[in-house]
Amino acid sequence: MTKIKVGCERMLKLHDTKEMVLGIVQHDPLFVALQQDPHLEETLYNDAYLAHIKESSYYSISEVAGWFDITDAKLRYYIKPFEQYIFNDATISPNTNIRLNLSAILRLRMILLLKDKHRVKGLKHLLEMDDNGQLPNHQITATTMTNDDLANKVDVLGNVLQQIIQTGLFTMQPNEEQGALQVAINQEFLTQKVQLLSAESSSFEDIQKETAELKQENENLQKQIQELQEGNVKTIVQKIRERHIENEIVSKLRTEAIQQFSQERKVGFFAKMFRSSQIELEKEQFTLSYISKNLEERLEATLNNYYGK
Repeated sequence: MTKIKVGCERMLKLHDTKEMVLGIVQHDPLFVALQQDPHLEETLYNDAYLAHIKESSYYSISEVAGWFDITDAKLRYYIKPFEQYIFNDATISPNTNIRLNLSAILRLRMILLLKDKHRVKGLKHLLEMDDNGQLPNHQITATTMTNDDLANKVDVLGNVLQQIIQTGLFTMQPNEEQGALQVAINQEFLTQKVQLLSAESSSFEDIQKETAELKQENENLQKQIQELQEGNVKTIVQKIRERHIENEIVSKLRTEAIQQFSQERKVGFFAKMFRSSQIELEKEQFTLSYISKNLEERLEATLNNYYGK
């Protein structure tokens, strides 16, 4: 019974240690690389020092070097090129008496575990550091995604795709070569819209331009779907989020432009659309000019707010 009790206590302690480590490193790009080697990942969780370390305390170079069974000089060698990354929330005193907290120790430990495989240059590449050891102003860190996280993101993208299909402009068709579904333009729907536009305006050039824009939008959508299937999850999620933000801003600017145009012309929206193709053309020109004038500034402010700049 005693042996079983001791074994259970040890398992609980290891579980608590793993939870503590994950709470600090799970969004770190080096941790993503470390997960490719289960043995190295387990080493990170099972280091003996974790059993007695205090998260709120700071420790000297000598103490940490002793835990990792290397010399002080070698530890300093690996600290130097990664100071900005390691000491993100720790402190280096003016007299170079370096003290490390748990977060800094875990970052340093991951560097030591990955150094043989990636070397210093490879580790800098994973961290997106420049030759001077500087991190980018806005570093998008990799995240480890659970099945629930991934399923939720797929659901979100699925809802967006469903809303696009419901407009009638696009349909889902099987691709015999790739053996999968792909988004395609609903030619019948597009033809009807072109005919309606032709009845209102004799400008075939405008119709060709709008058709080209719709085709380009369809190509962009197909690229996003292909990237989701084949590309890096981190980059795809970032692009989708930024594209979603941009689409929202364009939609708001379009609404503002239409309202402003209606107020200035003193003509209702539906009256303009059906009464005169010339008014409709002027409205579209005004809307495009309004979006072009305000999009860059509005998008920059929104993205800066989103990324916490």
